[in-house]
Amino acid sequence: MKTNLQIALRFLLSRKRAMLMSLGGIIFGVGFFIITQAQTSGFERFFIKTILGVNGMARVEDRYQSTMRSMQADKGSKFRVNLDDSVKYISGVQFPQQIMNAIHRFPDVVATAPVIRGSAMLIANFKEQDCKPYGIDTRQHFRVSDLGEQIIQGSIKAFQDNPYGVLIGERLARRINLLPGDTLLLQARGVSHRYRVAGIFETGVEQVDKERVYMHLPASRTLLQRPSGASFIQINLDDPDKAPEFSARLGPVLSHSVMSWQRREKTWLQVFAVLRISSALTVSTIILISGLGMFNTLVMIIIDKTREIAILRSMGYTRSDITQIFMLQGLLVLGAGIVLGWAFAASATYGLSQLPIRIRGIFTTDSFIVNWDVSHYVWAGVIAAVIVSIASYFPARRAARLEPGAVIRGSSS
Repeated sequence: MKTNLQIALRFLLSRKRAMLMSLGGIIFGVGFFIITQAQTSGFERFFIKTILGVNGMARVEDRYQSTMRSMQADKGSKFRVNLDDSVKYISGVQFPQQIMNAIHRFPDVVATAPVIRGSAMLIANFKEQDCKPYGIDTRQHFRVSDLGEQIIQGSIKAFQDNPYGVLIGERLARRINLLPGDTLLLQARGVSHRYRVAGIFETGVEQVDKERVYMHLPASRTLLQRPSGASFIQINLDDPDKAPEFSARLGPVLSHSVMSWQRREKTWLQVFAVLRISSALTVSTIILISGLGMFNTLVMIIIDKTREIAILRSMGYTRSDITQIFMLQGLLVLGAGIVLGWAFAASATYGLSQLPIRIRGIFTTDSFIVNWDVSHYVWAGVIAAVIVSIASYFPARRAARLEPGAVIRGSSS
């Protein structure tokens, strides 16, 4: 094995330029694969964290009931036909406290909070703007959302201490030119009430920041004329990945529609998945081209070293030894390319995470978000190994099939 390795290294160094080009291709292919995966998965995770911090991991919403009716086939007959008109949904949660008590019997539940949602007109500074009032219980809601960490002006204490205090989204406050301490008028269903801005929040989700107004639950009941019940119940679990299974179990028990965050954000999750796959396929072509370069390099080495291969065979080297020599050449380039590619990817990923960038829309960030995941490095190494191994195998098999007698006779003539 040691002798075969020395011969492989000597053969490889005879084509330094071609070998370095193949090595460079593997380094950049592995590196860019890891960088693109770190970036796309990083933004995806940040989006998920933002969404979970705003809308929770699961929601109990509308109550449903069966609308199955029976029809008798003939008068006096015992034969009946059941007609199922699907399911009838009744908006909202009629008994939120009883529902929350039932939810807390499940072991995966961390916290629950009732929310009353409606529509209103916000009037302030001689301007009017449509908004979405959200009535919340501060003691419970901060356990199912990151609202407490999203305040950029004002304070949570000012909101908690004032029963007529409100929290306003940053984009909405900017449009109406509102600051903490200012007063505003909310008008809904012909009823108007005055409130004071206790704080301004920024979730990073544009639709939320430009229309939501958080207020105390009792104040929202008065404004929206909802003396009882809730629009939905927001749930926080110990593991976000359990949300689909949890929602499927909880719905039939409560006879309410229960939606997991994966189902709610299905479109965006599919977009991120497609971006991750497409970037992986695109960058993998660099490794594929490097594999083709490795194939050409080994073929040229076989042409140049045909006489040496014949001599080795005549000295007792088997076809397996010759195959091993040329496979070792590919593995040497592969090993060096993967290690250097990992190092390049780690340094480039760190540098990318320090670059400033301003993103406002589905989330808010002022720098590139990257995800440090060992699986990215493993997959990059596996893809490079498969491509280079295949590219090295066929030239190696060709070299092993050379007959020493035919080569020597051909060279002597």
